[in-house]
Amino acid sequence: MEIRYAGGPTAVIELGGVRLVVDPTFDPPGDYPIGQRVLTKTAGPAFGPEPADLVLLSHDQHPDNLDTAGRAYLETVPLVLSTGQAAGRLGGAVRALPNWESVEVGALRVTGVPAQHGPDGSEDVVGEVTGFVLSGDGLPTVYVSGDNASLDVVRRIRERVGAVDVAVLFAGGAQTPLLGDAYLTLPSDGAAEAAAILEARHVVPLHFEHWRHFSQGPDTLVAAFERAGLSDRLHLLKPGEQVTVGG
Repeated sequence: MEIRYAGGPTAVIELGGVRLVVDPTFDPPGDYPIGQRVLTKTAGPAFGPEPADLVLLSHDQHPDNLDTAGRAYLETVPLVLSTGQAAGRLGGAVRALPNWESVEVGALRVTGVPAQHGPDGSEDVVGEVTGFVLSGDGLPTVYVSGDNASLDVVRRIRERVGAVDVAVLFAGGAQTPLLGDAYLTLPSDGAAEAAAILEARHVVPLHFEHWRHFSQGPDTLVAAFERAGLSDRLHLLKPGEQVTVGG
């Protein structure tokens, strides 16, 4: 498996002969209104849209996971897997992938798994979000968390799918006035604990920088994985960098 980091939540994964993009965000820095609030993007992506076979879209309702350029990009991709709400709003190639159901894309099996974008009971406020597990004969098992803040959700996934080879974790400890001091994504210590729960041999964080509402970032990730004794599993990419993992 190769993964190349664009910035924010966006990465290109090549696995089993399939090229897929996670949460496409290609807009420049600036302020992005969302309801009564504004999210501020502090840096643009390291590279722009590229052809792909598949998009994994954790959700569509927040501009830090799907922006204007990302929406245009979806029209160029043959298949987009996301939530039922996203499929209803976006149409086109966007297909709902319910929890624990799977889709075959070439040699790759994509399974929808739960994600909780905040504390218990927050879904009515933040909207529906999903995660994904990638697998296939002779391929590493890869968990892509999406905007998940719940370790209980991670434990449920571990119980259902077993240990994973690679955990791609959204790990900026996002916080907004919408939910006060509550985390909307995993903080750094939570990401390290998720890696331990999943027994992941490799961890690639995403969505930990380039937006002002992240409360934590690269330095806290390094420190958290050191405290947990998991530094050898952490692949902390800089924008534009690529790593091969899972072998």
